[in-house]
Amino acid sequence: MKQILYILLLVPTIVFSQGSISGVILESNDKNQEIGLAGANVYWLGTEVGTVTDIDGNFALSYKSEYNKLVISYVGFKTDTLTINAPKIIKHWLQSTDDLDTVTLKSRKQTTAKSYFKATNVINVSSDELLKAACCNLSESFETNPSIDVNFADAISGTRQIKMLGLTSPYILIATENIPSIRGASQAYGLSFIPGTWVESIQITKGAGSVVNGFESIAGQINAELVKPSTDDKLFVNLYGATSERLELNTHINTKVNDKWHTGLYIHGNTHNKEHDVNNDGFLDMPKFDQINLMNRWQYIDTKKGFVSFINLKFLNDEKQTGELDFNPNTDKLSTNNWGSEIDTRRYEVAAKFGYVNPNVPWQSLGVQAAYSSHKQESYFGLNVYDIKHNSLYANALYNSIISDSRHKIKTGVSYTYDQYDELVNTTDYKRTENSVGAFFEYSFDDLELLNLTAGVRIDHHNLLGTFITPRVHARYSPWGKSAFRASFGRGKRSANIFTENQQMFSTSRQINIFNSGGNIYGLDPEIAWNYGFSYLQGFNLFGRKADITLDYYKTDFKNQIVVDWENPTEVSFYNLEGKSFANSFQVEFNYNPFQYFDLRMAYKYYDVKTDYNSGRLERPLTAKHRLFANVGYKTHQEEGQLGRWKFDATFNWLSNQRYASTTSNPVQYQLPERTPNVATLSAQITKVFSPKFEVYLGGENITNLRQPNPILGADAPFGGNFDSTFVYGPIFGSMYFAGLRFKIK
Repeated sequence: MKQILYILLLVPTIVFSQGSISGVILESNDKNQEIGLAGANVYWLGTEVGTVTDIDGNFALSYKSEYNKLVISYVGFKTDTLTINAPKIIKHWLQSTDDLDTVTLKSRKQTTAKSYFKATNVINVSSDELLKAACCNLSESFETNPSIDVNFADAISGTRQIKMLGLTSPYILIATENIPSIRGASQAYGLSFIPGTWVESIQITKGAGSVVNGFESIAGQINAELVKPSTDDKLFVNLYGATSERLELNTHINTKVNDKWHTGLYIHGNTHNKEHDVNNDGFLDMPKFDQINLMNRWQYIDTKKGFVSFINLKFLNDEKQTGELDFNPNTDKLSTNNWGSEIDTRRYEVAAKFGYVNPNVPWQSLGVQAAYSSHKQESYFGLNVYDIKHNSLYANALYNSIISDSRHKIKTGVSYTYDQYDELVNTTDYKRTENSVGAFFEYSFDDLELLNLTAGVRIDHHNLLGTFITPRVHARYSPWGKSAFRASFGRGKRSANIFTENQQMFSTSRQINIFNSGGNIYGLDPEIAWNYGFSYLQGFNLFGRKADITLDYYKTDFKNQIVVDWENPTEVSFYNLEGKSFANSFQVEFNYNPFQYFDLRMAYKYYDVKTDYNSGRLERPLTAKHRLFANVGYKTHQEEGQLGRWKFDATFNWLSNQRYASTTSNPVQYQLPERTPNVATLSAQITKVFSPKFEVYLGGENITNLRQPNPILGADAPFGGNFDSTFVYGPIFGSMYFAGLRFKIK
């Protein structure tokens, strides 16, 4: 099953040539399900020529006439040796040692995995990793991943903002099953619209990414794979409650319609209506909200004819209220009685994917993706009104094949996007329509041992951005065992949605200025940037246990950027970059398994993010230069045939001081220091597994009870000239504890 889904992701899973063998390694089971084994060892007996299967069990390996014995091994499964006399396609099932009379050691799949063989720097995050934080939505799914930074956007909305390589989410292409999804009107709150239980895995790509997914990616790409009706539980229930009185319910109901069709109904609801004001500033520490989120998902599979497809139907209704404790929307809306805000969002989505692999020529495949969304947000913040309607259409067609043999692969196709925006900012209406059509070509070379290269280019014609070319290149070299040197560069271009991407500015008394330069979008020019990256991954044994270390360096160099200037505390200004703007990111990450069932992950990050403002070159506000991260996970001993009975996880984050935007022209009582204090937080979770069907969990966020004092500037006079809720560098609410249960029927 897994490799069929891999076809849908538009990557050839089985290739053939005179100089190589390839195929898929599967887990034998009594349900005849084709479950790929990730991390299985495949090598030629008596040689050092070998590889490891990818996340879906696929592999490719060089072949020579003197090779004739292929060994396939995976801890917890019987080792098989196959006789190979010629290049061929292999589809092989390994038998679990649970079915044998012998007893062997068992192994676990890594919850976060990095490939030694791909040209791109990709981090695969499994559903097991997502459970470590009992994540409630996608914005809360990155707490245990050091490559993604999670911060609050402001002190009013409770919105979590993610960053990669020192840049905020608008510079990251965020997709759902390789269809761009968090963009345009959904940029500010869209990550909270994807429930965590719907996510099967996440792929995080550092750097420019592939040309297949479009031209907008600059800092990287995040792709969320959703659970599949054919492999998800028939019934899944997740109930979550927190000491903040936040409640959440997730329910999955899946059924098999016939041999080819499966369908699932996914229901998500969350609510929070408790008023909290821990710091006694008169404002809610977190908004009151209600959300209902529904998805009906259809899956079609015909393995004999090579067809697979998905259809998703989604509906979302999200309502938030925040502001002063005494705010009553029925009497105080858009008045100076009490400061308050409401953000109401209604969203509809339809998405379809179709994949075909030629049964007679398995390296040829065709994929088509299409999605439509209608997004409507009605909101006000004090006396500021912001409404947006966004209708979006996306289509992509992709063809995969090889040139000569499996070392030379190609992807080519065409794509189309259509976006219609209607924004009301106080009394000014901004309307525009964007559409683009593009074609792309990507070539991959893989010598199946030491070197692989992916080079792509796309050309797009955009009605407002013109005609332009987007090149992207990724390369990987492995000079010795368990090593991977990577390099990449690429160009990205995007139109900035300055209002929806910076909605926190409406929760201030600042005047909004746009310095019109004659551009086609808000009078501004498109953003253009180059991203360059280098990475080194090395696996090794430390005291006889598995370990690896990764060193990353990435540089993003903007040729044009829409500068968001907060340096005048009474204004927020938007203008085209004149000078330089760059983000340098360095990260070292260490993973270690010091003893059985115990995993340790540590990381250090350094950011150098600066922009030439009208007032000079300055550090980007509220961006810490230094970050430390540590995560530990432990499972109690797994007896034969049983799940781990206890699971323990803890995550520590430390951030160095950050620069505040200037407040020197404010009255003394509304001035802030130049820099924030350091921030350190600790979160932990314990899970008790009673049976394969039932488990409970208990945990805490910000256990050290760190709180930012007075996060709202001018809270005593919210309609005065110094009111500002954007100076947020740390937690506002303090410690929060939660508990929940999971029940499932296979």
